Amino acid sequence: MNALFKALNDPTRREILELLKEKDLTAGEIADQFNISKPSISHHLDLLRQAGLVVSVKDGQFISYSLNTTVMDEILKWIISLQSPKQ
Repeated sequence: MNALFKALNDPTRREILELLKEKDLTAGEIADQFNISKPSISHHLDLLRQAGLVVSVKDGQFISYSLNTTVMDEILKWIISLQSPKQ
């Protein structure tokens, strides 16, 4: 759970998730959307993958990233369960 919140704590990683909400992207396509180095983007993607928020698939020399909606669903269920019942 700590890796998950660490991954969500960074605005760049949240923006990457927003991009992936629209469609699957390669690491290069994601990097093109930011004004930071490709190794930095790679680090962000690695943290998102470790947290289970994205999945990656290697296709030849490219790695394609997509949202892991299963983890997102579990997070939402957990957050909703924290709400106390209204009286």
